[in-house]
Amino acid sequence: QVQLVESGGGLVQAGGSLRLSCAASGRSFSSYAMGWFRQAPGKEREFVAAISWSGGATYYADSTKGRFTISRDNAKNTVYLQMSSLKPEDTTVYYCAADYGRNSGSYFTASKYDYWGQGTQVTVSS
Repeated sequence: QVQLVESGGGLVQAGGSLRLSCAASGRSFSSYAMGWFRQAPGKEREFVAAISWSGGATYYADSTKGRFTISRDNAKNTVYLQMSSLKPEDTTVYYCAADYGRNSGSYFTASKYDYWGQGTQVTVSS
């Protein structure tokens, strides 16, 4: 069983920064890709960023490219999302997810991922 625990969310002013962390426990974290998604009430879960098992490849949504940076530390079983130049429209709950290879699809789709964290709230004030 894999457990993912996000932290680092909070309230920040527009233009500010936050760093989210996702700590993983259980199966071989370093062997699998990780992603970040976000979901507003009543909306579908939206892709934010993803990173390959080695960290050598990263992927971003158009809305976050150039502002957000995903990274991972396999020695600490942790993936990070550094968010800069935050906007009020970035306000929502952020989830990390682990792709253990059981589902088909691309890194950009939520159905690709096998395990999810409980989410952390990010609020950006204007």
